Amino acid sequence: MKSKAAFYAMMIAVISFDAIQAQTRDQGPWWPHPIWGAEDQAGASNWITAEKVLEAVALVTTGKIYELGNVYERDMPFVGNRSFNLLIPSFPTYPPSGKDRVVYNDEFLATQIGQVGTQFDGPGHVGKQMEMADGSTTEVFYNGYTTAEMKDPYGLKKLGIENVKPYVTRGILIDVAAAKNLDQLPGQYQVTMEDVRNTLSQQGMTEEDIHPGDALLFNFGWWRNWPKPISLEKPPYISHEVTEWIIARNPSMVGSDCTLDGPGANVHLEVTLQNGIWNLEWMRFDDISADKLYRFMFIFTPLRIKGATGSPGRPIAVG
Repeated sequence: MKSKAAFYAMMIAVISFDAIQAQTRDQGPWWPHPIWGAEDQAGASNWITAEKVLEAVALVTTGKIYELGNVYERDMPFVGNRSFNLLIPSFPTYPPSGKDRVVYNDEFLATQIGQVGTQFDGPGHVGKQMEMADGSTTEVFYNGYTTAEMKDPYGLKKLGIENVKPYVTRGILIDVAAAKNLDQLPGQYQVTMEDVRNTLSQQGMTEEDIHPGDALLFNFGWWRNWPKPISLEKPPYISHEVTEWIIARNPSMVGSDCTLDGPGANVHLEVTLQNGIWNLEWMRFDDISADKLYRFMFIFTPLRIKGATGSPGRPIAVG
């Protein structure tokens, strides 16, 4: 009995030690990243290599360009008290100058950079509060970076959006709304793996057609509500099973015409924070869905604003 009790005590001690060790900067529940390593700040944008770009270019057959982002404007819906204000101080901003009496206009823009409109969540946007090995409590972000390493009133010291590489890759549209013959999915509809597989099948695709580094884009038809405030209210979301499926596919990013989060899954936590797969929200798929373009060259370049948590941008598809 003593030996058995001693064995159990030893196992408990080992488990407890592992749990503590799992919450240090060097080793944690989701860090270091198994592919990109302990110092990485670019996440899944690392998939964008010269070979990946050439793979994307090979999909271009017509050269037609599709806008996949919404127009940034004062009247678009916002989460909480976020705002977007563009002002032209005077018109023209500068009086005539030189012999040709040339005038110029400038604007003043006051807004959250990454978290309004069609928004790209960068490495420093999502974190989780947890207890560390020394008993302290702090916030931990992608790849185990902590508040102490990142915090600065003038921009993030680590995980700023400038670390994310530009996206020129294969885009894969998973047009769930069209596969169900709906203009848009109902509010709070949970998209299941059955939905995803049925959609791919109707598009003449299989899961094997998705390659590491692709951008996975989900159309729920929710873009039809934009820019009405209802677009932010109880949109469809993906199940936990779909979240795990996304992670297993190793995409360079995920995108949708809503947020993907819901009662069944926390995409910000599992996909972005823990796996470094960045999330582009509030896109639109009207033209690309109408043309049934499911594989295409996808381009999105986050602004290189040092220390920012996210970025606006102009995502496009080229068919």
